[in-house]
Amino acid sequence: MSQWYFLTGAEQIRSGPFDDAAAQDFAARNPGALAWREGLPGWQPAASLAELGGRPGPSQMPPPPGAGRRADDIEFRIVGHDMQFVEVELDPGESAVAEAGSLMFKDASVQMDTVFGDGRTSGTGGGFMDKLLAAGKRVVTGESLFTTVYTHVGQGKAKVAFAAPYPGTVIALKLSEHGGRLLCQKDSFLAGARGVQLGIAFQRKIMTGLFGGEGFIMQKLEGDGWVFVHAGGTVVERELAAGERIDVDTGCVVAYHGGVDMDIRRVAGIKSMFFGGEGVFLATLTGPGKVWLQSLPFSRMAGRMLQAAPQNGGARGEGSVLGGLGRILDGDNSF
Repeated sequence: MSQWYFLTGAEQIRSGPFDDAAAQDFAARNPGALAWREGLPGWQPAASLAELGGRPGPSQMPPPPGAGRRADDIEFRIVGHDMQFVEVELDPGESAVAEAGSLMFKDASVQMDTVFGDGRTSGTGGGFMDKLLAAGKRVVTGESLFTTVYTHVGQGKAKVAFAAPYPGTVIALKLSEHGGRLLCQKDSFLAGARGVQLGIAFQRKIMTGLFGGEGFIMQKLEGDGWVFVHAGGTVVERELAAGERIDVDTGCVVAYHGGVDMDIRRVAGIKSMFFGGEGVFLATLTGPGKVWLQSLPFSRMAGRMLQAAPQNGGARGEGSVLGGLGRILDGDNSF
């Protein structure tokens, strides 16, 4: 017997598990829901699944979240290993949207246009209030008020490249392959195809918002096109089965499917809690769905850099038994 899970509403609230009969009843009462069971490649519209009483067909399948207009079908390649950048290839008329300050290089035929908000209303008749709302969402998720739209206005193909702000990995994700919606850590969005929507998602659990490492507000990426997300260090992708749980350091969560439940769990044991170096809580991720984890959160890297920085205006010796006298010889003469 199958176990079914559903996502409903604009906030993608998860329900389940249900057996076959209960799932058919739930799907009948929620025709716009997304459904998943073991064996399906991803979240599917419940109205398109014959097992739930639906009839597959374009006229009956609800569009994925954020699919008001299709995103540009861009081509790209990710260059490098430890300090990556993404190079996007545009056809005439195609555009990519990127964070302000992320440009590495562009061809002369690629036109830059800085816009207020997330760029999705550019050229679509969006009013001032729409752009103001989009900009406000970006500010609370740690992004700039402005984005830059790069449009190929010439002939043939043209390239534009975007670099990450600190060492790490660039992840390329096509939203149509992930249910049209991903939840990401704040300020992780690097670039994407024109038409992708950047919004906010609130943690509904107070304790998770306070101690989960991501705060109460996360980035919500919606649409059907390519997005490029930046993470620190090396990234690992895990696919969780229904009910499967992993415990993660609170800063190592990069992104996850809308159907994954994020919570917190107290570290067991007083000694581990105070001397284990992982804090009081761990983040827990429970399937079904995919999660992406980073090996080096920026907060951890920044903490180590701050710890190694000179204190009180002086310089720190790196293992020299001679201290200041040794720095006369090694060239570290900052005094």
